[in-house]
Amino acid sequence: MALLETEDLTVTFGGLHANDGINLEIEAGSFVGLIGPNGAGKTTFIDALTGFVGTSQGTATFAGRDLLPMKPHERVAAGMSRTFQSLELFDDLTVEDNLRVAAERPRWYGYLQDFIMPTRPSGVEDQVAWALDVLDLREFSDANPGDLSHGRRKLVGVARALAAKPQLLLLDEPAAGLDTAESQVLGGRLRSFLDHDISVLLIDHDMGLVLNVCDYIYVLDFGQIIAAGTPEEIRTDPVVIRAYLGEQATELQEAGAQEARAAEDDRS
Repeated sequence: MALLETEDLTVTFGGLHANDGINLEIEAGSFVGLIGPNGAGKTTFIDALTGFVGTSQGTATFAGRDLLPMKPHERVAAGMSRTFQSLELFDDLTVEDNLRVAAERPRWYGYLQDFIMPTRPSGVEDQVAWALDVLDLREFSDANPGDLSHGRRKLVGVARALAAKPQLLLLDEPAAGLDTAESQVLGGRLRSFLDHDISVLLIDHDMGLVLNVCDYIYVLDFGQIIAAGTPEEIRTDPVVIRAYLGEQATELQEAGAQEARAAEDDRS
């Protein structure tokens, strides 16, 4: 059974199908990409999975459970975490406290526990420290996000989602605004999540990043899946090339050329 599976998932705004019958699977231990032109419905799909928008038809199951009746915080508790394009960091909190907010699991009896055992052991601090270490942010733990570079702020956003120790991490444009070198470093760190039993769904316009880190890629256009396959299959798919006319097609081809040159260098 797939970790995440959607069947005919549809999100409708008025008469517009932002997502139109999406069938997608993510196996446990896999790194899956979701790409497509601006406005294709990629973020809407993540919003639907995480409960921020409603669905009009279809199903979504996660770890064998029906996602759709769950509220957003219940989906997080079930093992699904996400990042946001706009980061949504708390700039008046330190980096460490931003992560702590995500790692905490408030319960109705928490106040009573704090009163009876104020120093009871908690795994939250360990989770926060682990997420900071995975993304090499420990030295910035006491800084406020607003004092960091854009690239490090993006890493903080990923670390905050990671601190929840999810089974599945949904990444929405984590490389947006990063230069090539920053994106390459990020790719290596993202791929390492698999070593911690965290599966990943990645949305990004950086074709070099997507093609290098993903095991399997879905292509979305006008709310529908138009292609799916390995990075090599996606790179050469004429339907995908047509969907990425102009700059995106060029990026797709250049990313393939760079990967081919890297493979040739490894052989020599």
